Amino acid sequence: MLDLHWLKTFVTLAELKHFGKTATVLHMTQPNVSLHIKQLENSTRVKLIERNPFHLTEAGVRLLETSQNTLMALQVCQADLNAINDLSRGTLTIAASDIISRLLLIGPFQLFKQEFPGIDFSLLNTTSSQASELVKSAEADLGFVIAQKESLPLHFTELQQIKWCALGDNLELWQQAKKNPNIELDEEPTLILLGHDTRTRDLLDLALPSLNLPKYRIMEVGSVDAQIDWAEAGFGVAIVPEFSIYMKQSLKTKVTSLPKFPTTSLGYIVRQNQILSKAIKQLLKWMDEEIIRSQK
Repeated sequence: MLDLHWLKTFVTLAELKHFGKTATVLHMTQPNVSLHIKQLENSTRVKLIERNPFHLTEAGVRLLETSQNTLMALQVCQADLNAINDLSRGTLTIAASDIISRLLLIGPFQLFKQEFPGIDFSLLNTTSSQASELVKSAEADLGFVIAQKESLPLHFTELQQIKWCALGDNLELWQQAKKNPNIELDEEPTLILLGHDTRTRDLLDLALPSLNLPKYRIMEVGSVDAQIDWAEAGFGVAIVPEFSIYMKQSLKTKVTSLPKFPTTSLGYIVRQNQILSKAIKQLLKWMDEEIIRSQK
């Protein structure tokens, strides 16, 4: 009989390829990690790993695939059982990209804590791509993402169409300089964009030629709030979702709509056929209301 704790340790070690890192992630001591692997090898009667250099044996590769599927199936099953029971206690884990969690989830989260005080609420602040993987593996019960493509085993529900705008005073001047060689710019234009680890950046890069700008440089930052702050400080023009500036009071720099930029979907993802608990359904209702308020 294979112990699930041994399998969890084995899968984590196979993915990290390091005993010390595995011990840290699983909140174990390194000797206990080694003990779990030894117990697993004794139970299966085959050698699963080689240490120097670290690699899986043929038997280890076979067990890894089966163990990953087994652990994921059990995690999904437990999540569905929790939803069926509509537990008043437990844990709800949400994965969301930075822009969504900062601008649209704070209000709904506050209401959630008031309505469901016995449920521990966890937020995994990550990219949309990583959020998809967390929901797929049942490490997150729900994911809020931007620019999601429908893909098995996930189901995507759109909440809002995102339009883009430019925040900064110099966009019109730069565009005029592109058309009129007599206009001289003091310095090379700077566009303030999110880093390349976001899905939205792929869409924006394709649309940038529509701005009709002279040669420019790109300043990459890690969040939409940072884009707005740098643009407000006069370091360049930021390309941001329109909804990100709805809640900003007294912006000093000019806001220009970008109708030629492609609209992007904002929504939530769950596993297909996933059972949604009463708590999740209520959170989605509050999210809808928050989006409506942000558009007024």
